[in-house]
Amino acid sequence: MAWQLDKSHTHINFTARHMMISKVRGEFTNYDINVNFDEENPTQTTVDVTIYADSISTRDDKRDAHLRSADFFDVDTYPVLTFKSTKVEQINPNKGRLIGDLTIRDVTHEVTLDVDYAGLIKSPFGSISAGFSAETSISRKDWGLNWNVALETGGWLVSDKIDIEIELELVQVPEAVAEQA
Repeated sequence: MAWQLDKSHTHINFTARHMMISKVRGEFTNYDINVNFDEENPTQTTVDVTIYADSISTRDDKRDAHLRSADFFDVDTYPVLTFKSTKVEQINPNKGRLIGDLTIRDVTHEVTLDVDYAGLIKSPFGSISAGFSAETSISRKDWGLNWNVALETGGWLVSDKIDIEIELELVQVPEAVAEQA
């Protein structure tokens, strides 16, 4: 069965520590996600993601402009971040690991996302949806995102560790529609 992304119920979020005392939350608002979800054999599922770096939003225009600059994502030179799955490990019917290559600023490293599968449900409108949550933590320095400022009291302005959380909903495409596409 074919599936398509429900963008209105999908979010790509991240969290970083600010001055070691609070969390800054942000998201990417423009992306393409292609999931070949195999509900009969989840380990055969594939995921390809393209995130448009200039869509970063932390609800602070100055910070967002800085994140788009060469100090961080350098969106003029590296307009996209990508993730391409290489393996799916099923732990139990509702948990798994999605392993793949994350590329930021033309640097690629393998990452593992812990995935929770919320299941299938029929909407009041007759469509079938599948829900997933995924999370991982990365070191931003692994991708050359090194900019920082030392704090007078010790520590750093921006944490190295970045937590990533993804909420994803897929909608089943009726076979007749999928065949026409």
